[in-house]
Amino acid sequence: MSLSPLRLRAAVAAAALAGLGCATLTALPAAAAGEQVKVQYRQSATGSDQAEPWFKVVNTGSNAVPLSQVKIRYYFKADAGASYRFACSWAVKGCANITGTFGTLTRSTADADRYLEIGFTAGAGSLAAGADTGDLQLRFHRSDWQAINQLDDYSFAASQTAYGDWSKVTAAVGGATVWGTAPAGNDPDPDPTDPTDPPGDGATLFDDFTYTSHTDPALNAHGWNVRSNSGGPGVPGAAWAPENVTFAREGANSVMNLETSTAGTAASTRQTEVLTRATKFKNGTYAARVRFSDAPRSGPDGDRLVQTFFTINDLKAPMADDYAEYDFEYLPNGGWGEPANILYTTSWETYRPDPWEAVNQHSEARTSYAGWHDLVVTIDNSAITYYVDGTLFGRHDARYLPERPMSINFNQWLIDLAGQTSTTPRAYDQKVDYVLHVKDQVLTPAQVSARVAAFRSAGTAFEDTVPGTG
Repeated sequence: MSLSPLRLRAAVAAAALAGLGCATLTALPAAAAGEQVKVQYRQSATGSDQAEPWFKVVNTGSNAVPLSQVKIRYYFKADAGASYRFACSWAVKGCANITGTFGTLTRSTADADRYLEIGFTAGAGSLAAGADTGDLQLRFHRSDWQAINQLDDYSFAASQTAYGDWSKVTAAVGGATVWGTAPAGNDPDPDPTDPTDPPGDGATLFDDFTYTSHTDPALNAHGWNVRSNSGGPGVPGAAWAPENVTFAREGANSVMNLETSTAGTAASTRQTEVLTRATKFKNGTYAARVRFSDAPRSGPDGDRLVQTFFTINDLKAPMADDYAEYDFEYLPNGGWGEPANILYTTSWETYRPDPWEAVNQHSEARTSYAGWHDLVVTIDNSAITYYVDGTLFGRHDARYLPERPMSINFNQWLIDLAGQTSTTPRAYDQKVDYVLHVKDQVLTPAQVSARVAAFRSAGTAFEDTVPGTG
Protein backbone atom coordinates (compact mmCIF):
# COMPACT_ATOMS: atom_id res chain seq x y z
CA MET A 1 0.00 0.00 0.00
CA SER A 2 1.30 3.46 -0.85
CA LEU A 3 -0.03 6.00 1.60
CA SER A 4 -0.85 9.58 0.69
CA PRO A 5 1.16 12.53 1.99
CA LEU A 6 -2.00 13.43 3.91
CA ARG A 7 -0.97 10.54 6.13
CA LEU A 8 1.78 12.63 7.73
CA ARG A 9 1.70 13.49 11.40
CA ALA A 10 2.31 16.79 13.07
CA ALA A 11 5.63 17.06 14.90
CA VAL A 12 5.02 15.78 18.39
CA ALA A 13 8.02 17.02 20.29
CA ALA A 14 10.76 19.59 19.94
CA ALA A 15 13.36 17.33 21.50
CA ALA A 16 13.74 13.64 22.21
CA LEU A 17 15.61 11.65 24.80
CA ALA A 18 18.76 9.85 23.87
CA GLY A 19 18.25 6.22 22.86
CA LEU A 20 17.47 3.95 25.79
CA GLY A 21 19.60 1.08 24.49
CA CYS A 22 18.68 -2.54 23.93
CA ALA A 23 17.30 -3.65 27.27
CA THR A 24 16.74 -7.32 27.82
CA LEU A 25 12.98 -7.86 27.79
CA THR A 26 10.93 -10.21 29.88
CA ALA A 27 8.97 -12.28 27.33
CA LEU A 28 5.81 -13.75 28.81
CA PRO A 29 3.98 -16.61 27.08
CA ALA A 30 0.45 -16.81 25.81
CA ALA A 31 -1.64 -19.88 26.46
CA ALA A 32 -2.58 -22.36 23.77
CA ALA A 33 -5.89 -22.90 25.58
CA GLY A 34 -5.95 -26.56 24.57
CA GLU A 35 -5.92 -25.94 20.82
CA GLN A 36 -3.89 -28.43 18.77
CA VAL A 37 -2.67 -28.22 15.20
CA LYS A 38 -0.20 -30.11 13.04
CA VAL A 39 1.66 -29.13 9.88
CA GLN A 40 1.78 -31.03 6.62
CA TYR A 41 4.58 -30.17 4.20
CA ARG A 42 5.66 -30.81 0.66
CA GLN A 43 8.40 -29.25 -1.43
CA SER A 44 7.20 -27.96 -4.77
CA ALA A 45 10.58 -27.66 -6.46
CA THR A 46 14.29 -27.88 -5.76
CA GLY A 47 15.10 -25.01 -8.11
CA SER A 48 18.43 -23.27 -7.82
CA ASP A 49 17.25 -19.72 -7.07
CA GLN A 50 14.31 -20.13 -4.67
CA ALA A 51 12.88 -22.46 -2.05
CA GLU A 52 9.23 -23.49 -2.35
CA PRO A 53 7.92 -24.98 0.89
CA TRP A 54 4.17 -25.63 0.71
CA PHE A 55 2.10 -26.26 3.83
CA LYS A 56 -1.27 -27.23 5.18
CA VAL A 57 -2.19 -26.53 8.80
CA VAL A 58 -4.56 -29.14 10.22
CA ASN A 59 -6.70 -28.62 13.34
CA THR A 60 -6.33 -31.84 15.34
CA GLY A 61 -8.18 -30.51 18.39
CA SER A 62 -11.85 -30.33 19.30
CA ASN A 63 -12.25 -26.53 19.17
CA ALA A 64 -12.03 -24.01 16.37
CA VAL A 65 -8.67 -22.21 16.24
CA PRO A 66 -8.39 -18.55 15.15
CA LEU A 67 -5.69 -18.71 12.50
CA SER A 68 -4.37 -15.32 13.60
CA GLN A 69 -3.07 -17.17 16.70
CA VAL A 70 -1.14 -19.73 14.65
CA LYS A 71 2.54 -19.42 13.68
CA ILE A 72 4.59 -22.03 11.83
CA ARG A 73 8.37 -22.01 11.40
CA TYR A 74 10.47 -23.49 8.60
CA TYR A 75 14.19 -23.72 9.52
CA PHE A 76 17.09 -23.34 7.08
CA LYS A 77 20.81 -22.60 6.78
CA ALA A 78 21.39 -19.12 5.38
CA ASP A 79 24.14 -18.34 2.90
CA ALA A 80 26.86 -16.12 4.35
CA GLY A 81 25.85 -12.46 4.18
CA ALA A 82 22.58 -13.20 2.35
CA SER A 83 19.22 -11.55 3.03
CA TYR A 84 15.95 -13.15 1.97
CA ARG A 85 12.53 -12.20 0.61
CA PHE A 86 9.25 -14.04 1.19
CA ALA A 87 6.40 -14.45 -1.32
CA CYS A 88 3.06 -16.23 -1.42
CA SER A 89 2.25 -17.72 -4.83
CA TRP A 90 -1.25 -18.92 -3.96
CA ALA A 91 -3.24 -19.87 -0.87
CA VAL A 92 -6.76 -21.14 -0.28
CA LYS A 93 -7.02 -18.58 2.55
CA GLY A 94 -5.79 -15.82 0.24
CA CYS A 95 -2.22 -14.55 0.00
CA ALA A 96 -3.34 -11.21 1.46
CA ASN A 97 -4.03 -13.10 4.70
CA ILE A 98 -0.62 -14.82 4.87
CA THR A 99 2.43 -13.19 6.45
CA GLY A 100 6.05 -14.28 6.23
CA THR A 101 8.96 -12.94 8.29
CA PHE A 102 12.52 -14.13 8.82
CA GLY A 103 14.21 -14.66 12.17
CA THR A 104 17.61 -15.73 13.49
CA LEU A 105 18.03 -18.76 15.74
CA THR A 106 19.52 -18.34 19.19
CA ARG A 107 21.85 -21.28 18.59
CA SER A 108 23.08 -22.10 15.10
CA THR A 109 23.35 -25.73 14.07
CA ALA A 110 24.93 -27.42 11.08
CA ASP A 111 21.65 -27.27 9.17
CA ALA A 112 19.88 -24.18 10.56
CA ASP A 113 20.61 -20.63 11.66
CA ARG A 114 17.51 -18.87 10.32
CA TYR A 115 13.79 -19.52 10.09
CA LEU A 116 10.85 -18.37 8.03
CA GLU A 117 7.83 -17.73 10.27
CA ILE A 118 4.44 -17.98 8.58
CA GLY A 119 1.42 -16.31 10.17
CA PHE A 120 -2.14 -15.35 9.33
CA THR A 121 -4.03 -12.07 9.58
CA ALA A 122 -7.48 -11.85 11.14
CA GLY A 123 -8.93 -12.05 7.62
CA ALA A 124 -7.95 -15.75 7.41
CA GLY A 125 -10.71 -16.56 9.91
CA SER A 126 -10.82 -19.67 12.08
CA LEU A 127 -9.98 -23.29 11.42
CA ALA A 128 -12.74 -25.67 12.48
CA ALA A 129 -11.96 -28.88 14.36
CA GLY A 130 -10.71 -31.48 11.87
CA ALA A 131 -10.32 -28.96 9.05
CA ASP A 132 -7.19 -27.82 7.27
CA THR A 133 -6.18 -24.55 5.65
CA GLY A 134 -5.77 -26.00 2.17
CA ASP A 135 -2.66 -25.18 0.18
CA LEU A 136 -0.25 -22.51 1.31
CA GLN A 137 1.96 -22.31 -1.77
CA LEU A 138 4.90 -20.29 -0.50
CA ARG A 139 8.41 -19.47 -1.62
CA PHE A 140 11.43 -17.44 -0.61
CA HIS A 141 14.65 -16.38 -2.32
CA ARG A 142 17.81 -14.42 -1.77
CA SER A 143 17.39 -10.67 -2.23
CA ASP A 144 19.98 -10.79 -5.00
CA TRP A 145 18.41 -13.88 -6.61
CA GLN A 146 21.68 -15.80 -6.38
CA ALA A 147 21.53 -19.61 -6.27
CA ILE A 148 20.61 -21.23 -2.97
CA ASN A 149 21.41 -24.67 -1.58
CA GLN A 150 18.49 -26.34 0.19
CA LEU A 151 20.22 -29.66 0.82
CA ASP A 152 21.70 -28.38 4.10
CA ASP A 153 18.38 -26.94 5.38
CA TYR A 154 16.89 -28.53 8.51
CA SER A 155 13.25 -28.42 7.35
CA PHE A 156 13.84 -29.33 3.70
CA ALA A 157 13.26 -32.81 2.26
CA ALA A 158 13.78 -33.39 -1.45
CA SER A 159 11.77 -36.62 -1.27
CA GLN A 160 8.70 -34.93 0.27
CA THR A 161 6.82 -34.36 -3.00
CA ALA A 162 3.35 -35.03 -1.54
CA TYR A 163 1.76 -33.59 1.58
CA GLY A 164 2.55 -35.45 4.78
CA ASP A 165 2.97 -34.71 8.48
CA TRP A 166 6.30 -32.99 8.98
CA SER A 167 7.77 -32.61 12.47
CA LYS A 168 10.77 -30.57 11.29
CA VAL A 169 8.40 -27.60 10.99
CA THR A 170 7.06 -26.24 14.28
CA ALA A 171 3.63 -24.77 14.96
CA ALA A 172 2.54 -22.57 17.85
CA VAL A 173 -0.93 -21.49 18.94
CA GLY A 174 -1.11 -18.33 21.01
CA GLY A 175 2.66 -18.47 21.54
CA ALA A 176 2.82 -22.05 22.86
CA THR A 177 4.40 -24.68 20.62
CA VAL A 178 2.02 -27.56 19.90
CA TRP A 179 3.73 -29.32 16.96
CA GLY A 180 7.18 -30.20 15.70
CA THR A 181 10.76 -30.10 16.89
CA ALA A 182 13.05 -27.12 16.38
CA PRO A 183 16.76 -27.57 15.62
CA ALA A 184 18.74 -28.66 18.68
CA GLY A 185 19.01 -26.00 21.37
CA ASN A 186 16.29 -23.79 19.86
CA ASP A 187 13.12 -24.90 21.63
CA PRO A 188 10.63 -22.14 20.75
CA ASP A 189 8.49 -22.80 23.83
CA PRO A 190 8.47 -19.90 26.29
CA ASP A 191 8.97 -20.53 29.98
CA PRO A 192 5.83 -22.05 31.59
CA THR A 193 4.64 -18.90 33.32
CA ASP A 194 0.98 -18.26 34.11
CA PRO A 195 -0.11 -16.03 31.21
CA THR A 196 -2.61 -14.15 33.38
CA ASP A 197 -0.10 -13.33 36.12
CA PRO A 198 1.53 -10.02 35.22
CA PRO A 199 5.04 -9.38 36.50
CA GLY A 200 5.35 -7.19 39.53
CA ASP A 201 8.18 -4.99 38.27
CA GLY A 202 8.68 -2.80 35.24
CA ALA A 203 8.38 0.98 34.95
CA THR A 204 4.77 1.74 34.01
CA LEU A 205 2.47 4.44 32.67
CA PHE A 206 -1.21 3.85 33.40
CA ASP A 207 -4.02 6.37 32.98
CA ASP A 208 -7.72 5.74 33.51
CA PHE A 209 -8.55 9.21 32.10
CA THR A 210 -10.36 10.34 35.23
CA TYR A 211 -10.46 14.06 34.45
CA THR A 212 -13.14 16.76 34.42
CA SER A 213 -12.30 18.54 31.14
CA HIS A 214 -9.48 19.41 28.75
CA THR A 215 -8.58 22.27 31.14
CA ASP A 216 -8.31 20.03 34.21
CA PRO A 217 -4.89 20.88 35.77
CA ALA A 218 -4.31 17.19 36.49
CA LEU A 219 -4.30 16.41 32.75
CA ASN A 220 -1.30 18.69 32.26
CA ALA A 221 0.33 17.56 35.51
CA HIS A 222 0.11 13.95 34.30
CA GLY A 223 2.06 14.79 31.16
CA TRP A 224 -0.69 15.09 28.53
CA ASN A 225 -0.93 17.71 25.80
CA VAL A 226 -4.34 18.42 24.23
CA ARG A 227 -3.41 19.68 20.81
CA SER A 228 -4.39 23.12 19.62
CA ASN A 229 -1.60 23.98 17.15
CA SER A 230 -2.30 23.91 13.42
CA GLY A 231 -0.85 21.56 10.84
CA GLY A 232 -1.21 18.01 9.54
CA PRO A 233 -2.37 15.37 9.29
CA GLY A 234 -5.77 15.79 7.75
CA VAL A 235 -7.70 18.50 5.96
CA PRO A 236 -5.49 21.52 5.19
CA GLY A 237 -6.76 24.53 7.14
CA ALA A 238 -8.71 22.47 9.67
CA ALA A 239 -8.38 23.36 13.34
CA TRP A 240 -7.34 21.11 16.20
CA ALA A 241 -9.94 21.77 18.88
CA PRO A 242 -8.97 21.03 22.51
CA GLU A 243 -12.53 21.79 23.66
CA ASN A 244 -13.69 18.73 21.68
CA VAL A 245 -11.78 16.48 24.08
CA THR A 246 -14.16 15.66 26.93
CA PHE A 247 -14.41 13.19 29.81
CA ALA A 248 -17.44 11.39 31.25
CA ARG A 249 -18.35 8.37 33.32
CA GLU A 250 -19.51 5.27 31.46
CA GLY A 251 -20.46 2.58 33.93
CA ALA A 252 -17.71 2.20 36.51
CA ASN A 253 -15.02 3.90 34.40
CA SER A 254 -14.12 7.38 33.21
CA VAL A 255 -13.81 7.63 29.43
CA MET A 256 -12.07 10.20 27.24
CA ASN A 257 -13.96 11.24 24.10
CA LEU A 258 -12.32 12.75 21.01
CA GLU A 259 -14.90 14.47 18.81
CA THR A 260 -14.12 15.36 15.21
CA SER A 261 -16.69 17.47 13.40
CA THR A 262 -17.20 19.15 10.03
CA ALA A 263 -19.79 20.85 7.87
CA GLY A 264 -17.98 19.97 4.67
CA THR A 265 -15.47 22.83 4.60
CA ALA A 266 -11.96 23.22 5.95
CA ALA A 267 -13.03 26.21 8.04
CA SER A 268 -15.75 24.16 9.74
CA THR A 269 -13.57 21.09 10.38
CA ARG A 270 -12.45 20.44 13.97
CA GLN A 271 -10.03 17.55 14.60
CA THR A 272 -8.74 16.22 17.94
CA GLU A 273 -5.49 14.85 19.32
CA VAL A 274 -4.16 13.99 22.80
CA LEU A 275 -0.50 13.04 23.24
CA THR A 276 2.16 12.74 25.91
CA ARG A 277 4.52 15.69 26.10
CA ALA A 278 7.34 13.30 26.95
CA THR A 279 9.04 11.30 24.22
CA LYS A 280 10.33 8.66 26.63
CA PHE A 281 8.65 5.44 25.50
CA LYS A 282 10.50 2.80 23.49
CA ASN A 283 10.57 -1.00 23.96
CA GLY A 284 7.91 -2.82 25.95
CA THR A 285 4.13 -3.14 25.86
CA TYR A 286 1.59 -0.49 24.79
CA ALA A 287 -2.13 -1.05 25.32
CA ALA A 288 -5.38 0.90 25.17
CA ARG A 289 -9.08 0.16 25.15
CA VAL A 290 -10.59 2.21 22.31
CA ARG A 291 -14.11 2.57 20.93
CA PHE A 292 -14.21 3.10 17.18
CA SER A 293 -17.29 4.50 15.42
CA ASP A 294 -18.61 3.61 11.98
CA ALA A 295 -21.14 6.44 11.81
CA PRO A 296 -21.41 10.03 13.03
CA ARG A 297 -23.31 10.87 16.20
CA SER A 298 -25.61 12.93 13.98
CA GLY A 299 -25.73 14.15 10.40
CA PRO A 300 -24.80 12.41 7.15
CA ASP A 301 -22.24 9.59 7.12
CA GLY A 302 -19.42 8.97 4.65
CA ASP A 303 -16.46 11.13 5.70
CA ARG A 304 -13.03 9.56 5.27
CA LEU A 305 -12.16 9.47 8.93
CA VAL A 306 -9.06 8.09 10.69
CA GLN A 307 -9.32 6.94 14.33
CA THR A 308 -6.03 6.05 15.99
CA PHE A 309 -3.82 4.86 18.82
CA PHE A 310 -0.11 5.18 18.04
CA THR A 311 3.43 5.96 19.17
CA ILE A 312 5.76 8.27 17.25
CA ASN A 313 8.87 10.43 17.30
CA ASP A 314 9.84 13.32 15.05
CA LEU A 315 11.29 13.00 11.56
CA LYS A 316 14.54 14.96 11.76
CA ALA A 317 15.21 14.82 8.01
CA PRO A 318 13.62 13.14 4.97
CA MET A 319 14.31 9.37 5.11
CA ALA A 320 16.07 9.73 8.50
CA ASP A 321 16.74 6.21 9.76
CA ASP A 322 16.03 7.01 13.44
CA TYR A 323 12.36 7.82 12.83
CA ALA A 324 9.82 5.46 14.40
CA GLU A 325 6.02 5.14 14.40
CA TYR A 326 3.67 2.27 15.32
CA ASP A 327 -0.02 2.69 14.48
CA PHE A 328 -3.47 1.31 14.97
CA GLU A 329 -5.58 3.21 12.40
CA TYR A 330 -9.25 2.53 11.74
CA LEU A 331 -10.89 3.99 8.63
CA PRO A 332 -14.66 3.44 9.03
CA ASN A 333 -15.48 4.78 5.57
CA GLY A 334 -12.31 3.85 3.73
CA GLY A 335 -9.73 6.18 2.26
CA TRP A 336 -6.21 5.94 0.77
CA GLY A 337 -7.76 3.97 -2.09
CA GLU A 338 -9.86 1.68 0.13
CA PRO A 339 -13.63 1.76 -0.57
CA ALA A 340 -14.92 0.67 2.86
CA ASN A 341 -13.95 0.13 6.48
CA ILE A 342 -10.46 -1.18 7.17
CA LEU A 343 -8.16 -1.47 10.19
CA TYR A 344 -4.42 -1.00 9.67
CA THR A 345 -1.48 -1.69 11.92
CA THR A 346 1.67 -0.09 10.52
CA SER A 347 5.31 -0.09 11.61
CA TRP A 348 7.36 2.73 10.13
CA GLU A 349 11.09 2.86 9.43
CA THR A 350 11.08 6.28 7.73
CA TYR A 351 9.51 8.43 5.00
CA ARG A 352 10.07 11.42 2.75
CA PRO A 353 7.17 13.86 2.39
CA ASP A 354 8.08 15.32 -1.03
CA PRO A 355 8.31 13.45 -3.29
CA TRP A 356 6.44 10.91 -1.22
CA GLU A 357 8.39 7.79 -0.28
CA ALA A 358 7.67 5.48 2.66
CA VAL A 359 9.41 2.52 4.26
CA ASN A 360 6.98 0.59 6.42
CA GLN A 361 5.28 -2.75 7.00
CA HIS A 362 1.56 -3.11 7.62
CA SER A 363 -1.20 -5.59 8.33
CA GLU A 364 -4.88 -4.96 7.63
CA ALA A 365 -8.39 -6.36 8.02
CA ARG A 366 -11.24 -5.21 5.83
CA THR A 367 -14.21 -5.41 8.17
CA SER A 368 -16.10 -3.24 10.65
CA TYR A 369 -14.42 -2.58 13.99
CA ALA A 370 -17.20 -0.40 15.38
CA GLY A 371 -17.35 -0.73 19.17
CA TRP A 372 -14.89 -1.25 22.00
CA HIS A 373 -11.60 -3.01 21.28
CA ASP A 374 -8.52 -3.93 23.31
CA LEU A 375 -5.45 -2.85 21.33
CA VAL A 376 -1.97 -4.09 22.28
CA VAL A 377 1.38 -3.63 20.56
CA THR A 378 4.61 -5.08 21.94
CA ILE A 379 8.14 -4.11 20.91
CA ASP A 380 11.13 -6.23 21.88
CA ASN A 381 14.56 -6.58 20.33
CA SER A 382 13.33 -8.81 17.50
CA ALA A 383 9.81 -7.82 16.40
CA ILE A 384 6.76 -5.57 16.69
CA THR A 385 3.60 -7.55 17.45
CA TYR A 386 0.02 -6.24 17.27
CA TYR A 387 -3.06 -7.74 18.95
CA VAL A 388 -6.74 -6.84 18.69
CA ASP A 389 -9.08 -8.23 21.36
CA GLY A 390 -6.51 -10.78 22.46
CA THR A 391 -5.92 -12.13 18.94
CA LEU A 392 -2.70 -11.73 17.00
CA PHE A 393 -3.30 -9.18 14.23
CA GLY A 394 0.18 -8.72 12.76
CA ARG A 395 3.87 -9.23 13.46
CA HIS A 396 6.45 -6.97 11.84
CA ASP A 397 10.13 -7.65 11.60
CA ALA A 398 13.22 -6.24 13.26
CA ARG A 399 14.19 -3.70 10.61
CA TYR A 400 11.31 -1.51 11.88
CA LEU A 401 12.41 -1.44 15.54
CA PRO A 402 12.73 2.04 17.11
CA GLU A 403 16.11 3.71 17.50
CA ARG A 404 14.79 6.60 19.62
CA PRO A 405 12.04 7.02 22.25
CA MET A 406 8.54 8.12 21.25
CA SER A 407 5.40 9.79 22.55
CA ILE A 408 2.02 8.05 23.01
CA ASN A 409 -0.86 9.51 20.99
CA PHE A 410 -4.57 9.31 20.22
CA ASN A 411 -6.14 11.34 17.44
CA GLN A 412 -9.14 11.49 15.11
CA TRP A 413 -9.01 13.36 11.83
CA LEU A 414 -10.32 13.57 8.28
CA ILE A 415 -8.19 12.51 5.32
CA ASP A 416 -10.10 14.91 3.05
CA LEU A 417 -13.60 16.26 2.47
CA ALA A 418 -14.35 14.19 -0.66
CA GLY A 419 -16.03 11.26 1.08
CA GLN A 420 -19.10 13.29 2.04
CA THR A 421 -19.63 16.65 0.31
CA SER A 422 -22.74 17.72 2.26
CA THR A 423 -22.60 20.98 4.22
CA THR A 424 -24.83 19.55 6.94
CA PRO A 425 -22.90 19.46 10.23
CA ARG A 426 -21.86 16.06 11.58
CA ALA A 427 -19.62 14.85 14.42
CA TYR A 428 -17.78 11.58 15.01
CA ASP A 429 -16.67 10.17 18.37
CA GLN A 430 -13.64 8.08 19.30
CA LYS A 431 -13.52 7.00 22.95
CA VAL A 432 -10.60 5.83 25.09
CA ASP A 433 -11.05 3.91 28.34
CA TYR A 434 -7.40 3.60 29.48
CA VAL A 435 -3.81 3.54 28.28
CA LEU A 436 -0.98 1.36 29.61
CA HIS A 437 2.74 1.17 28.87
CA VAL A 438 5.11 -1.24 30.61
CA LYS A 439 8.74 -0.49 29.83
CA ASP A 440 10.97 -3.32 28.56
CA GLN A 441 8.42 -6.09 29.21
CA VAL A 442 6.42 -8.00 26.63
CA LEU A 443 3.01 -8.74 28.14
CA THR A 444 0.37 -10.96 26.61
CA PRO A 445 -3.11 -9.46 26.13
CA ALA A 446 -4.28 -11.52 29.13
CA GLN A 447 -1.51 -10.01 31.26
CA VAL A 448 -2.46 -6.52 30.09
CA SER A 449 -6.04 -7.13 31.23
CA ALA A 450 -4.82 -8.43 34.58
CA ARG A 451 -2.52 -5.43 35.07
CA VAL A 452 -5.34 -2.96 34.30
CA ALA A 453 -7.73 -4.83 36.60
CA ALA A 454 -5.14 -4.66 39.39
CA PHE A 455 -4.82 -0.88 39.02
CA ARG A 456 -8.58 -0.45 39.09
CA SER A 457 -9.05 -2.79 42.07
CA ALA A 458 -6.49 -0.72 43.97
CA GLY A 459 -8.28 2.51 43.03
CA THR A 460 -5.26 3.76 41.06
CA ALA A 461 -6.39 6.13 38.30
CA PHE A 462 -2.90 7.25 37.28
CA GLU A 463 0.69 6.10 37.65
CA ASP A 464 3.84 7.06 35.77
CA THR A 465 7.13 5.53 36.85
CA VAL A 466 8.71 5.52 33.36
CA PRO A 467 11.99 7.44 33.69
CA GLY A 468 12.86 10.49 31.65
CA THR A 469 11.03 13.73 30.92
CA GLY A 470 11.36 14.00 27.11
